[in-house]
Amino acid sequence: MVMRVERRFQAARQRPGGDDTLNGFQQGEGGGGPAACDGQYHSDEEFIVSLSSQWFDGGARCGKLISIQDSSNLHILATVVDECRDCDNEVGASAHIWRNFNLDPSVGEVSISFSDIFE
Repeated sequence: MVMRVERRFQAARQRPGGDDTLNGFQQGEGGGGPAACDGQYHSDEEFIVSLSSQWFDGGARCGKLISIQDSSNLHILATVVDECRDCDNEVGASAHIWRNFNLDPSVGEVSISFSDIFE
């Protein structure tokens, strides 16, 4: 399941667009193992994401919030918990995020954008 992503950064750090995928964060799912940030598995009922390596930035975004926005201007805040090492320009979103955007995973691709939340 892929969401088309336009990557936006606050503070004028622009990045190119990418894909957002449905990711499993629980043990035994296709997420590839425990989360890179804390070595733990997470519930798919959390607002969590994995980032491709260039956006994960060597773990600098671990535990940080990002804002994900859909085409209807709905915003969802999600916490970065993992890296997707074999991904290019991707954000892996939990099933909980997909459901809260009222998305059908079988659609395969949806346009969204996301940005860092500076605390």
